Amino acid sequence: MNDLLEITNLTICFNQGEKAVDSLSLSLRKGETLALVGESGSGKSITALSVLRLLDERHASYPSGEIRYRGEDLLQASEKRLRQVRGREISMIFQEPMTSLNPLHSVEKQISETLELHKGMRGSQARERCLELLQLVGIDNPESRLGAYPHQLSGGQKQRVMIAMALANEPDLLIADEPTTALDVTVQKQVLELLQGLQQKLGMAILLITHDLTIVRHYASRVAVLEHGKLVEQGQTAALFASPNHPYTRKLLDAEPPEAPLTQPRNGKPLLNVSNLDVRFPTRRGLFGKVKEYFHAVKRVDFSLERGQTLGIVGESGSGKTTIGHALLKLTTSSGSMKLDGQELAGLDQSAFRPWRRRIQIVFQDPFGSLSPRMSIAEIVREGLEIHDPENAETHDQKVITALTDVGLDPEARHRYPHEFSGGQRQRIAIARALVLQPDLIILDEPTSALDRTVQKQVIELLRDIQARYGLSYIFISHDLAVVRAISHQLLVLRQGAIVEYGDAGEIFRAPAEQYTQELLNAAFFYQLKDATTTTTI
Repeated sequence: MNDLLEITNLTICFNQGEKAVDSLSLSLRKGETLALVGESGSGKSITALSVLRLLDERHASYPSGEIRYRGEDLLQASEKRLRQVRGREISMIFQEPMTSLNPLHSVEKQISETLELHKGMRGSQARERCLELLQLVGIDNPESRLGAYPHQLSGGQKQRVMIAMALANEPDLLIADEPTTALDVTVQKQVLELLQGLQQKLGMAILLITHDLTIVRHYASRVAVLEHGKLVEQGQTAALFASPNHPYTRKLLDAEPPEAPLTQPRNGKPLLNVSNLDVRFPTRRGLFGKVKEYFHAVKRVDFSLERGQTLGIVGESGSGKTTIGHALLKLTTSSGSMKLDGQELAGLDQSAFRPWRRRIQIVFQDPFGSLSPRMSIAEIVREGLEIHDPENAETHDQKVITALTDVGLDPEARHRYPHEFSGGQRQRIAIARALVLQPDLIILDEPTSALDRTVQKQVIELLRDIQARYGLSYIFISHDLAVVRAISHQLLVLRQGAIVEYGDAGEIFRAPAEQYTQELLNAAFFYQLKDATTTTTI
């Protein structure tokens, strides 16, 4: 048998027989990369989890089908046999490393655990193997990282630790579930090239799950497209991208963001003018609390933003993008000048600044985390009105209805709760919450990072439409350069808190002047692959 993994007529049901995966058949050969693609809820991650029987079988069942690994049906395997397979023969990189890594255990302990379980390694032998793995995945100064805890690592470092754990026992099959979600483009490229190199070295097969079709196009051997748990199309990557047969596949491929923002009239008068913005965080204090060392997060940044325009802010993780947004909202202490419509806001204390929050709103990266699960949608959207416009309480409900309508949601759903909505709908709710106060400026912090491409496109089109109707200004913070290009009129490129390049977004995307900007664009792939017809296998 040539297939390392063979899934045949697999059906997965939850609770009262609801089918999450329906009669799915897939195969994967040694050394091959198969990408599973589809929108959120299409069954990608559920299929991957089912291979290792990681679904809670109190709620999940397998009415039909087989999952054969080297000819053995894992659905019929005992728990003892599954423990032998998990982490040794088949490993998995989970989607969110921060929640997958144990916050109470060091890096060394978490990697050593699988070495001890499957190979009996302990003590110095396990430590040497941990160091070897950290070097293999490109962790700088691995000796200093062995004792680190997850919260002390960057997003890219946590993802590399997850990869080290998954590769500790040199598995034959690696399941990578959204391995680059929420990573900046340079770290994405590093992680994917790392997997590519390790695959060639170890000869392992990879089941790659991602919503980013650019990554699929560049790295996968074959593609399988899922819609509502059903396989609608599969084939060689280059052939499928060049000539998709199913309407759903064509819909996914057509969901790339537009290449330029809508043209907005300019009046030359800045709504927001920022100069010498500086942010420092204390890292070491003396005996009596006096700060002795600082981390310089933002270094004398200058920019301006006109009404109705969008400023995109890009850079690697830790470059200061989100810190600038928080400083503008006085969510973190800063120095420098910040003027809104000519009014200096930098010197205001929190009480004096509070009325200005009505004019400057923010949409956070994680809509589920930023929406209270105990409040209905109406209560969430209305909350700002109750704070900033309490004297007109009789108009609040109508304003909530208008805001929900503006973002394309049914106002009749306003009495439901966040968990009853999809990721894209929750992001629309977060936008409605910001929009209901009729602000002048909305800061959008990675608003599309966890959304699949079709939903990303919907959110971008929504933001462009709202901006055209109301003349809003945006500060758009993102690591996704294709999305930034679709909405930004001006572009600010940051590195280690300092400005590398600043100016017209179209000009910078066409001809970046600085090497660092060129490296970001090279890592993003999107402009390289428009006419690509070949694929590099991971």
